[in-house]
Amino acid sequence: MNKTSVHFGAGSIGRGFLGQLYFESGYRTVFIEVMDDVVAAINQRGRYPIDIVSETGVKRIHVSNIAAVDGRNTKLAAETLAEADIASTAVGLNALPHIAPIIARAIELRFVNGDAPPLDIMLCENVKNGEAFMRGLVKKELLPEYHDCLDSRVGFIEASIGRMVPVMTEEQRAADPLLVCVEPYCELPVDAAGFKGTVPAIKHLKPTQNFVGYVERKLFVHNLTHATAAYLGYRRGYAYIYEAIRDGEIRAVVEGAGQESCAALTRKRGLDAAELAAHLDDLIFRYHNTALADQIARVARDPVRKLGKDDRLIGAARLCVEQGVEPEHIAVATAAAILYDAPEDPAVPQLRAIRERGGGEAVLREISGIEPDTMPGVMIVDACRRLQQEKG
Repeated sequence: MNKTSVHFGAGSIGRGFLGQLYFESGYRTVFIEVMDDVVAAINQRGRYPIDIVSETGVKRIHVSNIAAVDGRNTKLAAETLAEADIASTAVGLNALPHIAPIIARAIELRFVNGDAPPLDIMLCENVKNGEAFMRGLVKKELLPEYHDCLDSRVGFIEASIGRMVPVMTEEQRAADPLLVCVEPYCELPVDAAGFKGTVPAIKHLKPTQNFVGYVERKLFVHNLTHATAAYLGYRRGYAYIYEAIRDGEIRAVVEGAGQESCAALTRKRGLDAAELAAHLDDLIFRYHNTALADQIARVARDPVRKLGKDDRLIGAARLCVEQGVEPEHIAVATAAAILYDAPEDPAVPQLRAIRERGGGEAVLREISGIEPDTMPGVMIVDACRRLQQEKG
């Protein structure tokens, strides 16, 4: 009898990452999804393609042994989840409250049987303190008599998604609405301490005891360097990340920013310096992937959020200052984000208005929550001036 996995969200990460991992590990996967056409296509076809694209070509695999359930059918979705051997989510912050009732009903159904095994749900979400956040949402929807069960027998396991999945083109969607294009990288670090049951045997799953270190590595190395390439690439008129990283001056800043952050993480989290350096080298290699066609507009999107105090740019700069590392290159990347002016980005008007009112200093105060006359604000303001002079 097949093991069963349930995944909330049949989007690019659901189909293009979790679906592949479950399939290669021998699971039957049921996607809980609200898009009618996607639910219908999965159930009609019972399989979908993934194109793994690299410089050496395209490898197509087909994920099968799948089904889909309409997430608006709470009863059926809960019954399905109640029988799962493992579950996961990749729906985004705003959708998590909508799946909490399904999880609550599934808990009530599953644990009517006192001998039922624990229910573990991996959270593949970009949500700070996701375990506590999701547990709180579900508790509000759960019958009081199951609250102890929620705490002792339901695991919400935080995960760190590193696989890059670009936005599909209209032509690709038209050719096959279920097709997903992804890069070869396929590692899924998860918080080993979050499981209530036995850690499942899933290919590419990497349970770790130092999960906070992996979260910060993802944010302050991967997300940081990706954003650095995007914001500097935009300033030079590039459309794709692979174009930006091939620019020698941009690459130098990307590498420098990553090295600064790696040094700070080694000091703060005790992460192995050689492993961090190898990870940074691998990221630089992955950014060269022309077949992936990762768009600068996608990576740079929403600079207001990405300039937040704890996010990839300001957060990395503050980390460096705290650990005695000078964030010279991170300051340049942050300045490029402050000056980002893509007209199609919905966050740009807010950023532009603040910038026009008070320059980079105002952006730091109002968006990033730091004073421009303190470190790293001084370095970022100086980098803004230099970038503006270069543009002129």
